[in-house]
Amino acid sequence: MVKTRNIITVSQLNSYIKASFDQDENLRRLYVSGEISNFKKHYPSGHLYFSLKDKNSVIRAVMFSSDAKNLSFEPSDGMNVVVCGRVSCYEVSGQYQIYVERIQPDGIGAVYLAFEQLKMKLAEEGLFDESLKKPLPRFPKAIGVVTSRTGAVIHDIKTVAQKRYPLCEILLYPVEVQGEKAEKDIARAIEYFNKKSHVDVIIVGRGGGSIEDLWAFNKETVARAVVSSVVPIISAVGHETDFTICDFVADRRAATPSAAAEIALPDASVVRNMVGEFENRINNLVRQKVSDYEHYLKSAMNALKLCGIASDLDLNLFKVNQMTENLKKSCFLKFGKLENKYKNLEKRLYLCSENSILKRGFARITNSLENKIVSCTRDIKEGDDVTIALFDGVVHCKLTEVKTGRN
Repeated sequence: MVKTRNIITVSQLNSYIKASFDQDENLRRLYVSGEISNFKKHYPSGHLYFSLKDKNSVIRAVMFSSDAKNLSFEPSDGMNVVVCGRVSCYEVSGQYQIYVERIQPDGIGAVYLAFEQLKMKLAEEGLFDESLKKPLPRFPKAIGVVTSRTGAVIHDIKTVAQKRYPLCEILLYPVEVQGEKAEKDIARAIEYFNKKSHVDVIIVGRGGGSIEDLWAFNKETVARAVVSSVVPIISAVGHETDFTICDFVADRRAATPSAAAEIALPDASVVRNMVGEFENRINNLVRQKVSDYEHYLKSAMNALKLCGIASDLDLNLFKVNQMTENLKKSCFLKFGKLENKYKNLEKRLYLCSENSILKRGFARITNSLENKIVSCTRDIKEGDDVTIALFDGVVHCKLTEVKTGRN
């Protein structure tokens, strides 16, 4: 007969088994590889429930929402993964399972997988379609730039703008370009330029880096902000070989921030040629109009003479001639105003040109090896060969000393 003191309840048994699991050092933190199956996400709580299996065995797994919210990709059935967690017993059902803290795709990086998943999702929604791309304005008056306040991006864009089309205003909305704040900062900046600032184009960009550094520009929040923008957006993220989700949804993609400025702005020399052509066209049109009126008046006078009213014509000939002269003066006065307007525009463009700036005593210094304009002391070092462009020629130098500061 079984003694009463040897009988335990199911709860006591399961509690004992759980305590045994929890006390085992080998089960408190371990890494397990396997294939996900029966994946379910409990939407009210955010917990993830799935099985982890190989060809011979299977184990239940759960990942609580506090850990699941840190995932950068979406787990799914058939995905091979490595999980990190602890093994314990769920007392209610008496089933042991692994409590997962982290999941890493096996054989492919989590960051890259998240990139491909979002890219596929947005592509299926049609957000990459060419039909959604907005045209860029030909002569923008203002360009909004979404980037870091201290990075080289805003400096490069302003340099190109000053040289290419200095009449355009460059407005910076400073943001974090990496880290937890970056995603919301970038989306907020795009919204600001759409609602509270009169810009014709927006350039969203940052310098190069790893896929982790550029990750803010692969976020769905940023992608949807770009697509929702009424103002055309040029994406200039990273270097020429870097691609982000922002590049795919933007209206234009530029290999570098400097290239973005060149895409957005017209060439001042082309504008000057257009002004010259427009001036010639106005001149020809005015002269042709005056000539047509003179021809019309002569024909009218000849017709009046044939009708036998030459005397009346003689009486009014002075008035006709006066009207003709007034018409000429009016046409040439309008032409003169237009001519002055476009000459002033051409003069402003010339004063902003590189030749004009160099003629005023400035110089352009270029690193000969990298063929890059030197804007500060960190761009050069002792021993570098530099080329100094002056108004009437160039000077080639080798640096013997580089000092930081103005002294």
